[in-house]
Amino acid sequence: MLNVSIIIPAWNEEERIADCLMNATRQTVAPHEVIVVDNKSTDRTCEIVEQFQREHPEAPVTLLHQNDEQGLIPTRNFGLNAATGDVLGRVDADCMLKPDWVEIVAGIFTEDPQAMGATGPVVYYDMPGKKAGLTGDDWIRRHTYRADDDQVLLFGSNMAVRATAWHAIAGEVCRDKEDVMHEDIDVSLHLLSHGFKTVYSQRMICGISARRMDTSFKSFHRYMQRFKNTFDAHPDHWREHHTERRLYAMYPWLHALYPVYQKYLAAKDVNPAEQIWFSEQIKLAKKDFASL
Repeated sequence: MLNVSIIIPAWNEEERIADCLMNATRQTVAPHEVIVVDNKSTDRTCEIVEQFQREHPEAPVTLLHQNDEQGLIPTRNFGLNAATGDVLGRVDADCMLKPDWVEIVAGIFTEDPQAMGATGPVVYYDMPGKKAGLTGDDWIRRHTYRADDDQVLLFGSNMAVRATAWHAIAGEVCRDKEDVMHEDIDVSLHLLSHGFKTVYSQRMICGISARRMDTSFKSFHRYMQRFKNTFDAHPDHWREHHTERRLYAMYPWLHALYPVYQKYLAAKDVNPAEQIWFSEQIKLAKKDFASL
């Protein structure tokens, strides 16, 4: 089976990076490596990663520093270029991978030699109604998150690319100096330009934060404009569905609910990032203990 590297770009992520690393390393199949790429953080992000390395010396966690340029894209590229796995997973520093994520991703690329990129649904771990939310996100991604006659678009918080495919497009992906595009869709369209196959798996699940819904409508609107900007930058590609229309419809109630639910979590002293896969992590820990 192919091995999987996990790349985590990070800028000022002290609140969630330890939980992210715990979920990335406690997997049914161990990752080949977990690379945190710090991008000039001014908080305790690096200190927390280094502490995690000391407390978990068996975990294949590496901390790299990308200090040449501020921004997600150069930081992402730095990590992907440094990775040595057969498959390169890319998630955000506040993402919580399901405990079988590495196993699922390795299986996707091992079983389908033509697969060059893969993605799956996400669940908002800091919102209520997680099962319904996951079902809804899965529907949107299966039916609308597509381009070029139903080709799958990758989602940056939950995506993986075959290493050979990444190195084929690494010099072509847009730098987006103006920061107006969706970098994950840009990667997807470059893959499709090469005729590379992208796939979607309902089992490739990642927990993410709904914190973007806690922004003003003006900020949210600018973020939604990135869909159009990205396709405008790639006129050879097209889309039938506009995913942002559904996200606009969801924004009002998610924007209203998010701060209320955060107060509820705080009152209950619940860390939602720690709790999202808690029962599955307990089962995995018991299995590891039984095998000793």
